[in-house]
Order: sequence, then C-alpha cells, then structure tokens
Amino acid sequence: LVRMQFLQILSRKLGSLEMLFQIPFCQKQFPYTCLSTSACVYSKKKKGNSYEQVDQEKYKNLVHSVTSYKTSAQTPETILEEDNLLYGPPGKHRPPIKAGTKTPKNWVPLINPSKRILPLSSDSKVPMKIGLPRTKMPSVTRILQQTLSPQQIFYLERWKQKMIEELGKEGFEEYTKNLFLQGELFHSALESIFLSEEKAAKEQGEDDVVAGYLSSVEHVLEDISEVKALESGVHHETLQYLGLVDCVAKYRGRLCVIDWKTSEKPKPFLQNTYDNPLQVAAYIGAINHDANYDFQVRCGLVVVAYKNGSPAHPHFMDPDLCSQYWNKWLLRLEEYMDKN
Repeated sequence: LVRMQFLQILSRKLGSLEMLFQIPFCQKQFPYTCLSTSACVYSKKKKGNSYEQVDQEKYKNLVHSVTSYKTSAQTPETILEEDNLLYGPPGKHRPPIKAGTKTPKNWVPLINPSKRILPLSSDSKVPMKIGLPRTKMPSVTRILQQTLSPQQIFYLERWKQKMIEELGKEGFEEYTKNLFLQGELFHSALESIFLSEEKAAKEQGEDDVVAGYLSSVEHVLEDISEVKALESGVHHETLQYLGLVDCVAKYRGRLCVIDWKTSEKPKPFLQNTYDNPLQVAAYIGAINHDANYDFQVRCGLVVVAYKNGSPAHPHFMDPDLCSQYWNKWLLRLEEYMDKN
C-alpha cells in the first residue's frame, strides 16, 4: 500500500515518473513495479487512470518486454522438432497382420452342399456309434498337438516343469494318468446316462471322483435332447482326417457337436478352452462330409465340468463362430500336412 501511494505521488510529476521508469532502471531494480500498480486501474474505487498522460509511444517497448513473457513461443512446428530431437521420428510401421486373417489354400466348406439332409426325427432311437476306420489318416488330436504355436508350447512346458517341481517326475506321471482316467470314467458315465442307464451311472459316480463332474453338468443335461451319436468315429472324406466325437445332440433345440471337458480350474470363457473350439469345428466338418451320417451339423458346444461339483460352463458356438474356427482349423491342417 505504501508503494502504491508513493507511485501515485510520483505520477503527479511527469519528470519524476520518467526517471523512475527508464528502461535500464526499471528492468534491474523494479522488474514488477508496472504490474503491481495495475491494481489501481481495476480497484473498486474506479478512480481515473493517472497514466493517461504518459507518453505511450515512448514506453511501448518497455510494456511489450514486460507483458510478452506470458505468451508461449511454442508452435506445433517447434513441438514436433523437440519431439523428434528427444524421441526420434514417429514410427510408420503397419500393424502386423493377424494369423486368423489368412485364407486356407485348400478351402473346403464347413457345410457339404452335395449332401442330402434328412428331416430330423424326434423319435427316440439308439444313438449312432461308429468305430474309427483303420487307416493311416491323422486324428484331429494329433494334428492340433503337432501344430501348437511357440507361445502355446512355452506355457505348456512351463506348466509341466512347475508340476514336476511340486510333485516330482513320478508324481507328475501319476497325476496325468489319473486325469486321463477321470476323463474316461466321466465320458463313460455320461454315455450311460444318455442310454437311459441312469442307475448304473449313479452307482458309478457315488463312490469315485466322477461324482463331482456329474453334479457339475447336471444343469446342462437338462437342456440336451434327441441324442444322435455317442463316442462315434468320424472322418472327412475330402481332407482325410478322422476323430472320435463325444456326442451329437440338440442343445436347447439346436443340433450340436458336444465336447465334454474336465477341469480343476474355472474356464468361464470360450477362449479359456484353448484349441477345443477348433476340435469341435473339425468334428462338425467331418460329420458333414462323412457318408455314414445322414444329417449335417451347424453348431457346437464345449462343456467344461469341474471336479469340485461347481456348475459347469457350457460354451455355445453358433454357425458364424463355427465357420470362423473352421477356417482356423484348415490353416492348422495345412501346417500339419506341410510338416509331414
């Protein structure tokens, strides 16, 4: 306040004010004086501006030098120059093309256009169970195992080494043997259920580990009807591969190839099932091109059952999704054929 009063007194004498605001003197000793006195102009008292009599032309350089520091000298061009200096020029690389976008060389449709489709009958018949042909054709499981990606191999090997560290080599072999046995017993129990042998299936599942899996899929079985095939062999006559289908039946009114899987860990999403959707798509294509089957399938279902009895996760695959996995399967099949 004292400084402002002092400047107001000096402002009445033009010569004193000129001496005070000489450029060298102002810049060295009172660099912010002109800014401080601006409060007088915007004060509530709204007094008259006592600087109106000052020679504006004479002090325009001073005013510009004081106020110009607020203005940034940066422009888009200078910012780009600084970025290039610090980080280098921006990369102009194209995003990598996903493997799924590749087109199979030997493309065969999932649905067989020349196959006569008979109307599905709701009559209760014994499900088909065709044995696997004795040929040298590779199986779907073998093809998928020998065409794993480097990333899949890495994670599979890391899991194996971790289990060996915890269980030992013999313990790990016993663990995998038990998993395989549990899967066989689970499939056998389901087959008994679908063949109206509920009593035998319940007796089988009461005292062993299968009981948890059966309890897990109980709510899924309520949506399955009109079983067409069980543990039945299929082969693709054109592409020359074969496989063993777990089940072909209607799920909520839509005919599906059903693949039953067991797991100790939850798999709530289809991508958690790894190559199982490719396996289902391969079986669908094989059934549609196998003369032993007088029907065609357009949908799939992967059911993940849990040992602890928690509700199983059914992953439904509609025709569009099956077509996508069919193309991926054809790529894996081509890769296998190229290697062998």
